[in-house]
Amino acid sequence: MEIKIKYFTDIEPIKFIEGKSDWYDLRSAEEVEMKAGEFKLIKLGVAMQLPKGYEAIIAPRSSTFKNFGLLQTNSVGVVDETYCGDDDQWRFPALAMRDTVIHKNDRICQFRIIAHQPPVKFTLVEKLDNANRGGIGSTGKQ
Repeated sequence: MEIKIKYFTDIEPIKFIEGKSDWYDLRSAEEVEMKAGEFKLIKLGVAMQLPKGYEAIIAPRSSTFKNFGLLQTNSVGVVDETYCGDDDQWRFPALAMRDTVIHKNDRICQFRIIAHQPPVKFTLVEKLDNANRGGIGSTGKQ
């Protein structure tokens, strides 16, 4: 798969890290200082033209909260193939839980590209005919 990408600044290019994950890291394209409780859309420095029928799912890296005290306010982000204009820069919606500084080029989130979900037909039934698992959290802690 080939994807057109535009960089808005001189951040390190996106690259695949062999053997680690099939997600791609995204970096802050700017120096950001945030106080606890502050919200900011952090520029990620890229815009892409995704293929028709595909979208990007953006999530925080596993170390984002530990390293920066940031939460992604929408939990995950979805960028569909229509968000592909010259000024459609990707951003990370961040809520700072403590005072923090994010430096330009810090890896703060990650993305993967997936095909759109196919159309689904929902069929109304009175019963699902399966055993109950016991509710949310029923598999235990260990």
